[in-house]
Amino acid sequence: SLRVHKNYLILILDVRRLIFLRRQLILSFLFILLNLLLLLETSLCILDACGIMDFEGRDFISLYDFSVEELRYILDKASWLESELPKRDLSKILEGKVLASLFFEPSTRTRLSFEAAMIKLGGGTISLAGPEASSVAKGETLLDTIRTVENYSDIIVLRHPAMGAARAAAEVARVPIINAGDGSGEHPTQTLLDLYTILREKKTLSGLNVALLGDLKYGRTVHSLGLALARFGNNIYLISPKSLEMPVEVVEDIKSEGVEVVEVTNINDVIGELDVLYVTRIQKERFPDPKEYLKVKGSYRITTELLEKGKKDLIVMHPLPRVDEIDPSVDKLPQAVYFKQVKYGLIVRMALLGLILGGFR
Repeated sequence: SLRVHKNYLILILDVRRLIFLRRQLILSFLFILLNLLLLLETSLCILDACGIMDFEGRDFISLYDFSVEELRYILDKASWLESELPKRDLSKILEGKVLASLFFEPSTRTRLSFEAAMIKLGGGTISLAGPEASSVAKGETLLDTIRTVENYSDIIVLRHPAMGAARAAAEVARVPIINAGDGSGEHPTQTLLDLYTILREKKTLSGLNVALLGDLKYGRTVHSLGLALARFGNNIYLISPKSLEMPVEVVEDIKSEGVEVVEVTNINDVIGELDVLYVTRIQKERFPDPKEYLKVKGSYRITTELLEKGKKDLIVMHPLPRVDEIDPSVDKLPQAVYFKQVKYGLIVRMALLGLILGGFR
């Protein structure tokens, strides 16, 4: 009887010990879970506040959609990529992903650099080079084309002559859309590579005197770039014929960033003040009246003689293609960085594709 009672007490103690241990395990689990939830909430708050890590699945339509911190993050990722390219194999990052390039206007650098960027990261490409090579020639709408091509691809790079086309495409697409130029609207990825070029060549993205020269009315590259440079704290010089001045609404957006804006028609008036000279061609294809184009054709020509009046460390940029606005003799000068822009464009577009497609963060 005593032995049974003793065994009974031992059993009760064991049960109590198990109950205590179970409670301790439950409490430990709840403590760990609570900490994980707090960590997740903090991470989400950081992402929500800064927006610099959450690129996966996002469209890239306009620089107005991105903060300065987000743009800096993309440029930092491009810098990381440039340093890593010689050292490691990046050809598996986007393996199995497909990029569709839909170009309804001519392109050399933008189209080929996006396709090369995708291939270098291990992805594949499909392309449509012009409406005459697609069902658009049969009357298919752009949005129907987008709804079709999204079934073959993970991302679409779109160039279209209509302003706002990329935004409209993004509203119906189930895959990310990258704006590769929409008429005389914006060319945001060109701006990214321009910013990266300035950063690499001038070692800073703020406090510079930057001139945008040429066709400021129809030139979509300068619309995006002018605003971006102002947001980074640079003074903007606008040099153009009166008939090709920067649109008023763009100028107002630039001024709203609190930077100095100087508008002139003669580059000789300001050449000695500039750190960066961004040259654009007069775009014949944008003029509704050919006679108006002839009035401004050849308005500016950058020569070695002109650059001798500028700062020694002035850099000359151009989105290309050029016609006659930069004399070929300038190419050999240290100020000329427009072919470096082409190289930087590949790196920046690799960074952008990797971020949007989740290849890296």
